[in-house]
Amino acid sequence: MSLHDDAVLVLKGYEDQEELRGIYLEHLRTHPDGMWKACEDGHITASAMVIDPEGGRVLLTLHGKLRIWLQMGGHCEPEDPDLASAALREATEESGIEGLTLLPGGPVRLDRHHTPCAWHLDVQYAALAPAGALEAISDESLDLRWFPYGEVADVADKSVVLLMEATRRRLGV
Repeated sequence: MSLHDDAVLVLKGYEDQEELRGIYLEHLRTHPDGMWKACEDGHITASAMVIDPEGGRVLLTLHGKLRIWLQMGGHCEPEDPDLASAALREATEESGIEGLTLLPGGPVRLDRHHTPCAWHLDVQYAALAPAGALEAISDESLDLRWFPYGEVADVADKSVVLLMEATRRRLGV
């Protein structure tokens, strides 16, 4: 199955944010290249909020180009077998944490936002950090930091706060 076909299946199975989900599905229907950065009309991206439920905190990256605190994520790559793998790859690369595991149940949220390269139609997952995880900053980031749940709204935009809240609801914390 192609990454494009997997994204369609993932989105068809996602039951929240009906209007936005419809925009994503229409984009994929009309753009066979809609998974790739080269699609100038926008493209699907994959991200994951790295969370430490035991410590009551999330790991955010200070994005090198955008200079804002975000979850880990980015563009899909041809070698990604599916959307979940793309999100996990991005989270692992940008956090430096090995052994991350995605929360079951598929994506946690969708978020559509404009970036310097195009519209990003982000499919957002959540990843659990293993006990004792040590982060390592990547070359895509200016900083990498754990934030207690209660401090995320002080440093990040609404989309990150909504992703954290949805992740916590899914975890029951």
